[in-house]
Amino acid sequence: MTSTFSIGDHVEWNTPQGKTRGKIEKKLTRRTQIEGHEVAASPDDPQYLVRSEKTGKRAVHKPAALKKGKDQGPVTAEIMK
Repeated sequence: MTSTFSIGDHVEWNTPQGKTRGKIEKKLTRRTQIEGHEVAASPDDPQYLVRSEKTGKRAVHKPAALKKGKDQGPVTAEIMK
């Protein structure tokens, strides 16, 4: 069974650099262009537009690639004194 997500949900996904987290911005249910890439979403095969909390970049992921995460607040660099 594939998870469903709502706008504003916090999610995690794997990247070559490791686990990343972000927030769902939009559920895509039709073929569209995002950031210059064709997304073949449909009502039967939705995909999700997410924004990385670390980089601010947007990406589209299939539900199987996402895992619900906790709202841990924004990712910030700690300044060492």
